[in-house]
Amino acid sequence: MLPGFARPLLIPGLLVLLLATVAVALNAGTIDIDWSALGGDGAAPTALLQLRLPRIVLAVLIGAVLAQTGAVAQALFRNPLAEPGLIGVSAGAALAAALVHTALTGFASRLALPASLVLPVAAFAGGLASAMIVLRLARRDGQTDMTTLLLAGTAINAFVAALVGLLSARADDAGLRGFTLWMYGNLGRAGWNEIAIAAPVLLAVALWLPREARGLDALLLGDTEAAHLGLDVERLKRRLLVAVVLATGASVSLAGVIGFVGLVVPHAIRLLAGPGHRLLLPASALLGALLLTLADTVARTAAAPAEWPVGALTSALGAPFFLALLLRMRSRIGLP
Repeated sequence: MLPGFARPLLIPGLLVLLLATVAVALNAGTIDIDWSALGGDGAAPTALLQLRLPRIVLAVLIGAVLAQTGAVAQALFRNPLAEPGLIGVSAGAALAAALVHTALTGFASRLALPASLVLPVAAFAGGLASAMIVLRLARRDGQTDMTTLLLAGTAINAFVAALVGLLSARADDAGLRGFTLWMYGNLGRAGWNEIAIAAPVLLAVALWLPREARGLDALLLGDTEAAHLGLDVERLKRRLLVAVVLATGASVSLAGVIGFVGLVVPHAIRLLAGPGHRLLLPASALLGALLLTLADTVARTAAAPAEWPVGALTSALGAPFFLALLLRMRSRIGLP
């Protein structure tokens, strides 16, 4: 835990680190960038403006929003193991996007609907449907049972994985490789046009969530206590759920499934600054943007010209952290 005098320096410090990471990402790649010649034609300006910069913008936006929605999910369900991926939101969004990507492309083209519009809408609808199913299964006597929530989310994830496997059989070899990269997280598939559609949604969620810091702090005390503080608990939960699903759906539609950012980052910030959401949410956004930008830089340069799925890297980091947290918290969620 940071001492009190150091906490105001957390946000500026993370911002400086994020800017440094962005600078490294801009310079890292198989093509060397001559900054003095960016105004002309050639491979270097194209690589920077059309390949690297869109990926960095996407990594910053998605990393920030996934980290924030993870913190929100943990407060919303009062469970340190919660994140959109674990409760089925990412899986539902991924399945809907996979349907559009493999089975409904011709249908969308006949309706003259651009894929850049169909994918985010479908991902949002799939994420919302998945979240509603999981929450309905976890409700008991008007309350959300945390153990049932995680088990239902696990079941949804397994079911969706099976359906996605069936859908992947429809793709040819080239399409299957691209689809696999997308399912495991790939920031290279979205260009400026797709970013222009999704960025307002992601930015709106990222800027709005910190405004709910007081309500999120109250939810940690319990629904009854939050109601005594004058909050409309059910309306607050609905607003937060829609924000989580909207942001997760937009992220999945652009970059595929990127796991564990929403789990690891909020806990790392809590270790530094405590549980208060007024600082937790903006700090999580900066650290999430930093980590995903760094992970994507490693993914596209470590085995160049080949590319690793960035979601696989974040999962490799997050899975051991999750297991350690699960062992620490198992007595609270009723596991032996």
